[in-house]
Amino acid sequence: MANLALPANYKSLLSVKETEHAIVMIKDFFQLALSTELNLTRVTAPLFVQQGTGLNDDLNGVERAVCFPVKDMDDIKMEIVHSLAKWKRVKVTDLGLKPGFGIYTDMNAIRADEELDNIHSLYVDQWDWEMALDEKERTVFYLRDIVKKIFRCLKRTEFYIYDRYPIIVPSLPDEVTFVYADDLQKQYPGLTPKERENTIAEKYGAVFIIGIGAKLADGQSHDGRAPDYDDWITETGDGHRGLNGDLLVWNPVLKSSLELSSMGIRVSPESLKNQLIERNCTDRDTLYFHSRLLKGELTPTIGGGIGQSRLCMYFLRKAHIGETQVSAWPKSMIEQCKKNGINIL
Repeated sequence: MANLALPANYKSLLSVKETEHAIVMIKDFFQLALSTELNLTRVTAPLFVQQGTGLNDDLNGVERAVCFPVKDMDDIKMEIVHSLAKWKRVKVTDLGLKPGFGIYTDMNAIRADEELDNIHSLYVDQWDWEMALDEKERTVFYLRDIVKKIFRCLKRTEFYIYDRYPIIVPSLPDEVTFVYADDLQKQYPGLTPKERENTIAEKYGAVFIIGIGAKLADGQSHDGRAPDYDDWITETGDGHRGLNGDLLVWNPVLKSSLELSSMGIRVSPESLKNQLIERNCTDRDTLYFHSRLLKGELTPTIGGGIGQSRLCMYFLRKAHIGETQVSAWPKSMIEQCKKNGINIL
């Protein structure tokens, strides 16, 4: 399979049983570190939301949500979530949280149109988090401060695992490096966005690329981003656009970049209008979520998602995300993985 990478002479550092134990350790430790670092309260989250409310994450706008009718609700259709990017903001608003405090939850999603490979699965599990902020904090500097706090949680988790499994040697740098997507495009104009990510992640070990979704000098965006949750259109004041980004690390097993988190300051009513116009989807402004936001009824927030299985994959030096979660894979992929020492759960 073209999308499957098979590292030469790969051998898992932990047995399947040790891996299962380590997964629990990582998840328990990291979520406690994250919740205390960012002042987040755990909440219960939905597996599905009502179709037509605008609450589901539209991702790049082309992915189909898994949906089903509900017999006892006049066959109203529900959609399995892609993520909780917009639902969380409503939850923070309804809870009346003050700036500097927020929520996190275990998000479980199905992305039926995902292209399956070493790091992409039909099943998505992540910590979705959202925090209230003051309007004066809608700056790239505040975004960077939050990224640094999350990176500290990663560093602590890395040592925690190393302390228990000395064979897994830490590889994260002391600090995360920040770079704007447009600067990265200017620096490597001959490379694709993915090639730029590989180059910069290998150079620094951990990097946060700012400005995901906005058009770059070549007319393309670095990567896709829906127009109705992250703010990628607002100017930062230093010649750039975007109050969001992706956190990448260098994966020493696959020899490529690995996105662990996507996050950003959320749209204001003004930036939502502008982003809906740019993406030619102004018809969304009548939906439940969008109309509440445009009326100024939703709390200003910052939030994101952190992949649980990807985090475990990285910290345990796994070659395939199927080694840290149970999902469905093509038979040919399972067979090739088995031949190359990759134990799909």
